[in-house]
Amino acid sequence: MPSRSPSPSGSSADSSADFSASRDAVVVALRAAGCVFAEDEADLILATARTPAERDAMVARRVGGLPLELVVGWAEFHGVRVTVEPGVFVPRRRTEFLVDQALAHAPHASVVVDLCCGSGAVGAALAASLGPVELHAADIDPVAVRCARRNLAAHGGHAHQGDLFDALPAGLRGRIGILAANVPYVPTGEVPLLPAEARDHEPLTALDGGGDGLDVLRRVAAGAPDWLAPGGVLLVETSERQAPAAVEVFARAGLRPRLAVDDELFAHVVTGFGVR
Repeated sequence: MPSRSPSPSGSSADSSADFSASRDAVVVALRAAGCVFAEDEADLILATARTPAERDAMVARRVGGLPLELVVGWAEFHGVRVTVEPGVFVPRRRTEFLVDQALAHAPHASVVVDLCCGSGAVGAALAASLGPVELHAADIDPVAVRCARRNLAAHGGHAHQGDLFDALPAGLRGRIGILAANVPYVPTGEVPLLPAEARDHEPLTALDGGGDGLDVLRRVAAGAPDWLAPGGVLLVETSERQAPAAVEVFARAGLRPRLAVDDELFAHVVTGFGVR
Protein backbone atom coordinates (compact mmCIF):
# COMPACT_ATOMS: atom_id res chain seq x y z
CA MET A 1 0.00 0.00 0.00
CA PRO A 2 1.34 3.47 -0.86
CA SER A 3 0.52 4.91 2.58
CA ARG A 4 1.70 1.96 4.66
CA SER A 5 3.74 3.11 7.69
CA PRO A 6 7.29 1.83 8.03
CA SER A 7 8.03 -0.84 10.61
CA PRO A 8 9.51 0.34 13.91
CA SER A 9 12.97 -0.69 12.81
CA GLY A 10 12.59 1.23 9.57
CA SER A 11 14.23 -1.58 7.60
CA SER A 12 13.12 -2.33 4.06
CA ALA A 13 13.10 -6.03 4.91
CA ASP A 14 10.58 -5.49 7.73
CA SER A 15 8.44 -3.29 5.50
CA SER A 16 8.48 -5.89 2.76
CA ALA A 17 7.49 -8.59 5.22
CA ASP A 18 4.62 -6.44 6.49
CA PHE A 19 3.36 -5.94 2.94
CA SER A 20 3.60 -9.65 2.22
CA ALA A 21 1.69 -10.54 5.38
CA SER A 22 -1.05 -8.02 4.55
CA ARG A 23 -1.34 -9.27 0.98
CA ASP A 24 -1.49 -12.88 2.09
CA ALA A 25 -4.28 -12.10 4.54
CA VAL A 26 -6.27 -10.26 1.87
CA VAL A 27 -5.81 -13.11 -0.61
CA VAL A 28 -6.99 -15.66 1.96
CA ALA A 29 -10.10 -13.61 2.74
CA LEU A 30 -10.97 -13.10 -0.92
CA ARG A 31 -10.37 -16.72 -1.83
CA ALA A 32 -12.58 -17.87 1.05
CA ALA A 33 -15.33 -15.63 -0.35
CA GLY A 34 -15.10 -17.37 -3.73
CA CYS A 35 -13.10 -14.78 -5.68
CA VAL A 36 -11.48 -16.72 -8.52
CA PHE A 37 -8.77 -14.13 -9.15
CA ALA A 38 -8.03 -13.46 -5.48
CA GLU A 39 -4.37 -12.56 -5.99
CA ASP A 40 -5.07 -10.01 -8.72
CA GLU A 41 -7.93 -8.51 -6.74
CA ALA A 42 -5.78 -8.26 -3.63
CA ASP A 43 -3.14 -6.33 -5.55
CA LEU A 44 -5.74 -3.87 -6.84
CA ILE A 45 -7.19 -3.31 -3.40
CA LEU A 46 -3.75 -2.82 -1.85
CA ALA A 47 -2.74 -0.40 -4.59
CA THR A 48 -5.93 1.64 -4.19
CA ALA A 49 -6.40 1.78 -0.42
CA ARG A 50 -4.75 4.77 1.27
CA THR A 51 -4.81 3.43 4.83
CA PRO A 52 -5.04 0.04 6.54
CA ALA A 53 -8.57 0.91 7.66
CA GLU A 54 -9.60 1.68 4.08
CA ARG A 55 -8.00 -1.56 2.94
CA ASP A 56 -9.96 -3.55 5.52
CA ALA A 57 -13.20 -1.82 4.54
CA MET A 58 -12.58 -2.60 0.86
CA VAL A 59 -11.91 -6.26 1.64
CA ALA A 60 -15.08 -6.44 3.72
CA ARG A 61 -17.18 -4.95 0.89
CA ARG A 62 -15.68 -7.34 -1.65
CA VAL A 63 -16.20 -10.34 0.62
CA GLY A 64 -19.78 -9.15 1.02
CA GLY A 65 -20.33 -9.49 -2.73
CA LEU A 66 -19.80 -5.96 -4.03
CA PRO A 67 -18.21 -6.00 -7.52
CA LEU A 68 -14.49 -5.30 -7.39
CA GLU A 69 -14.85 -2.25 -9.64
CA LEU A 70 -17.28 -0.67 -7.21
CA VAL A 71 -15.00 -1.55 -4.29
CA VAL A 72 -12.00 0.29 -5.76
CA GLY A 73 -14.11 2.91 -7.58
CA TRP A 74 -12.79 2.39 -11.11
CA ALA A 75 -12.52 -0.03 -13.99
CA GLU A 76 -9.91 -0.42 -16.70
CA PHE A 77 -11.58 -0.24 -20.12
CA HIS A 78 -9.80 -0.12 -23.47
CA GLY A 79 -6.75 1.45 -21.86
CA VAL A 80 -8.75 4.09 -20.02
CA ARG A 81 -9.36 4.20 -16.27
CA VAL A 82 -13.09 4.77 -15.88
CA THR A 83 -14.70 5.92 -12.66
CA VAL A 84 -17.61 3.75 -11.56
CA GLU A 85 -20.10 4.44 -8.80
CA PRO A 86 -22.62 2.31 -6.89
CA GLY A 87 -25.76 1.83 -8.94
CA VAL A 88 -23.99 2.23 -12.29
CA PHE A 89 -23.43 -0.51 -14.87
CA VAL A 90 -19.83 -1.75 -14.76
CA PRO A 91 -18.20 -1.82 -18.23
CA ARG A 92 -17.37 -5.33 -19.46
CA ARG A 93 -14.15 -6.27 -21.15
CA ARG A 94 -16.05 -7.78 -24.09
CA THR A 95 -17.46 -4.34 -24.90
CA GLU A 96 -13.94 -3.25 -25.85
CA PHE A 97 -14.65 -5.13 -29.08
CA LEU A 98 -17.46 -2.67 -29.84
CA VAL A 99 -14.96 0.17 -29.48
CA ASP A 100 -12.52 -1.62 -31.79
CA GLN A 101 -15.21 -2.10 -34.42
CA ALA A 102 -16.22 1.56 -34.23
CA LEU A 103 -12.62 2.69 -34.72
CA ALA A 104 -12.17 0.29 -37.63
CA HIS A 105 -15.28 1.45 -39.48
CA ALA A 106 -15.17 5.17 -38.69
CA PRO A 107 -11.56 6.11 -37.88
CA HIS A 108 -12.11 9.74 -38.82
CA ALA A 109 -15.40 10.33 -37.04
CA SER A 110 -15.69 13.83 -35.59
CA VAL A 111 -19.02 13.45 -33.79
CA VAL A 112 -19.45 10.55 -31.35
CA VAL A 113 -22.49 9.56 -29.30
CA ASP A 114 -22.50 6.96 -26.51
CA LEU A 115 -26.16 5.97 -26.12
CA CYS A 116 -27.26 3.95 -23.05
CA CYS A 117 -23.93 5.19 -21.78
CA GLY A 118 -23.83 3.96 -18.18
CA SER A 119 -20.48 5.21 -16.86
CA GLY A 120 -19.59 6.69 -20.26
CA ALA A 121 -16.80 4.15 -20.71
CA VAL A 122 -17.42 3.60 -24.43
CA GLY A 123 -17.50 7.31 -25.20
CA ALA A 124 -14.38 7.98 -23.16
CA ALA A 125 -12.50 5.14 -24.86
CA LEU A 126 -13.51 6.33 -28.32
CA ALA A 127 -12.48 9.90 -27.59
CA ALA A 128 -9.15 8.73 -26.16
CA SER A 129 -8.43 6.85 -29.40
CA LEU A 130 -9.85 9.32 -31.93
CA GLY A 131 -8.47 12.53 -30.50
CA PRO A 132 -10.52 15.74 -30.39
CA VAL A 133 -14.16 14.97 -31.20
CA GLU A 134 -17.57 16.36 -30.39
CA LEU A 135 -18.63 13.85 -27.75
CA HIS A 136 -22.08 13.26 -26.30
CA ALA A 137 -23.53 10.54 -24.09
CA ALA A 138 -27.03 9.80 -22.88
CA ASP A 139 -28.75 7.55 -20.38
CA ILE A 140 -32.16 7.37 -18.80
CA ASP A 141 -30.65 6.88 -15.33
CA PRO A 142 -29.58 10.10 -13.54
CA VAL A 143 -26.95 8.21 -11.50
CA ALA A 144 -25.33 6.98 -14.71
CA VAL A 145 -25.42 10.45 -16.25
CA ARG A 146 -23.69 11.94 -13.22
CA CYS A 147 -20.97 9.30 -13.43
CA ALA A 148 -20.59 9.71 -17.20
CA ARG A 149 -20.08 13.45 -16.81
CA ARG A 150 -17.06 12.76 -14.63
CA ASN A 151 -15.56 10.36 -17.17
CA LEU A 152 -16.22 12.54 -20.21
CA ALA A 153 -15.03 15.81 -18.71
CA ALA A 154 -11.40 15.24 -19.72
CA HIS A 155 -12.55 14.89 -23.33
CA GLY A 156 -14.85 17.91 -23.34
CA GLY A 157 -17.86 15.59 -23.55
CA HIS A 158 -21.46 16.19 -22.54
CA ALA A 159 -23.81 13.72 -20.84
CA HIS A 160 -27.57 14.08 -21.15
CA GLN A 161 -30.40 12.44 -19.22
CA GLY A 162 -33.40 11.06 -21.09
CA ASP A 163 -34.85 8.22 -23.11
CA LEU A 164 -32.55 7.35 -26.03
CA PHE A 165 -32.65 9.96 -28.81
CA ASP A 166 -35.01 12.21 -26.84
CA ALA A 167 -32.05 13.04 -24.61
CA LEU A 168 -29.82 14.29 -27.43
CA PRO A 169 -29.52 17.90 -28.62
CA ALA A 170 -31.51 18.36 -31.83
CA GLY A 171 -28.44 19.78 -33.52
CA LEU A 172 -26.88 16.30 -33.63
CA ARG A 173 -29.51 15.00 -36.03
CA GLY A 174 -27.84 13.88 -39.26
CA ARG A 175 -24.32 14.59 -37.93
CA ILE A 176 -23.27 11.54 -35.89
CA GLY A 177 -20.27 9.64 -37.22
CA ILE A 178 -20.22 6.95 -34.51
CA LEU A 179 -23.39 6.03 -32.66
CA ALA A 180 -22.37 3.43 -30.07
CA ALA A 181 -25.26 1.92 -28.14
CA ASN A 182 -24.47 -0.70 -25.53
CA VAL A 183 -28.16 -1.41 -25.04
CA PRO A 184 -29.55 -3.77 -22.39
CA TYR A 185 -30.10 -7.14 -24.06
CA VAL A 186 -30.84 -9.69 -21.34
CA PRO A 187 -34.34 -11.16 -21.84
CA THR A 188 -36.59 -10.26 -18.91
CA GLY A 189 -37.05 -13.88 -17.90
CA GLU A 190 -33.29 -14.42 -17.69
CA VAL A 191 -32.44 -11.45 -15.48
CA PRO A 192 -32.87 -13.57 -12.29
CA LEU A 193 -30.27 -15.97 -13.70
CA LEU A 194 -27.54 -13.32 -13.92
CA PRO A 195 -24.59 -13.44 -11.51
CA ALA A 196 -25.40 -11.79 -8.19
CA GLU A 197 -22.81 -9.07 -8.83
CA ALA A 198 -24.88 -7.80 -11.75
CA ARG A 199 -28.33 -8.71 -10.49
CA ASP A 200 -27.92 -7.15 -7.06
CA HIS A 201 -25.71 -4.15 -7.77
CA GLU A 202 -26.47 -2.85 -11.28
CA PRO A 203 -29.61 -1.00 -12.41
CA LEU A 204 -32.32 -3.11 -14.03
CA THR A 205 -32.62 -0.57 -16.83
CA ALA A 206 -29.05 -1.43 -17.89
CA LEU A 207 -29.74 -5.17 -18.01
CA ASP A 208 -33.35 -5.90 -18.98
CA GLY A 209 -33.91 -5.83 -22.75
CA GLY A 210 -37.54 -6.97 -22.73
CA GLY A 211 -39.16 -10.26 -23.68
CA ASP A 212 -36.55 -11.38 -26.20
CA GLY A 213 -33.87 -8.95 -25.10
CA LEU A 214 -34.14 -6.82 -28.22
CA ASP A 215 -36.73 -4.20 -27.29
CA VAL A 216 -34.26 -1.34 -26.82
CA LEU A 217 -32.14 -2.46 -29.76
CA ARG A 218 -35.21 -2.20 -32.02
CA ARG A 219 -35.90 1.36 -30.88
CA VAL A 220 -32.30 2.42 -31.40
CA ALA A 221 -32.10 0.86 -34.87
CA ALA A 222 -35.39 2.48 -35.90
CA GLY A 223 -34.24 5.95 -34.90
CA ALA A 224 -30.61 5.77 -35.97
CA PRO A 225 -30.91 6.56 -39.71
CA ASP A 226 -32.20 10.07 -38.98
CA TRP A 227 -29.28 10.80 -36.66
CA LEU A 228 -26.35 9.32 -38.58
CA ALA A 229 -24.18 11.47 -40.80
CA PRO A 230 -23.43 10.26 -44.33
CA GLY A 231 -21.00 7.40 -43.79
CA GLY A 232 -21.93 7.18 -40.10
CA VAL A 233 -22.29 3.88 -38.27
CA LEU A 234 -24.44 2.45 -35.51
CA LEU A 235 -22.86 -0.25 -33.34
CA VAL A 236 -24.71 -2.44 -30.86
CA GLU A 237 -23.53 -5.35 -28.71
CA THR A 238 -25.71 -8.44 -28.51
CA SER A 239 -25.48 -12.14 -27.68
CA GLU A 240 -24.64 -15.01 -30.00
CA ARG A 241 -28.20 -16.29 -29.83
CA GLN A 242 -29.73 -12.90 -30.59
CA ALA A 243 -27.30 -11.85 -33.31
CA PRO A 244 -29.27 -13.16 -36.34
CA ALA A 245 -32.43 -11.40 -35.17
CA ALA A 246 -30.47 -8.21 -34.46
CA VAL A 247 -29.03 -8.24 -37.98
CA GLU A 248 -32.56 -8.52 -39.37
CA VAL A 249 -33.73 -5.62 -37.18
CA PHE A 250 -30.97 -3.42 -38.59
CA ALA A 251 -31.87 -4.34 -42.16
CA ARG A 252 -35.54 -3.57 -41.62
CA ALA A 253 -34.57 -0.17 -40.20
CA GLY A 254 -32.83 0.68 -43.46
CA LEU A 255 -29.28 0.04 -42.29
CA ARG A 256 -26.72 -2.21 -43.98
CA PRO A 257 -25.85 -4.67 -41.21
CA ARG A 258 -22.60 -6.45 -40.57
CA LEU A 259 -22.00 -8.92 -37.73
CA ALA A 260 -18.53 -9.17 -36.18
CA VAL A 261 -17.52 -11.79 -33.61
CA ASP A 262 -14.57 -12.07 -31.25
CA ASP A 263 -14.41 -15.65 -30.02
CA GLU A 264 -11.86 -14.90 -27.31
CA LEU A 265 -14.01 -12.21 -25.70
CA PHE A 266 -17.23 -14.00 -26.66
CA ALA A 267 -18.37 -10.67 -28.07
CA HIS A 268 -20.91 -10.07 -30.85
CA VAL A 269 -21.31 -6.62 -32.38
CA VAL A 270 -23.75 -5.63 -35.10
CA THR A 271 -22.71 -2.60 -37.13
CA GLY A 272 -25.24 -0.73 -39.20
CA PHE A 273 -24.08 1.47 -42.05
CA GLY A 274 -26.30 4.33 -43.18
CA VAL A 275 -27.57 4.19 -46.75
CA ARG A 276 -27.43 7.93 -47.47
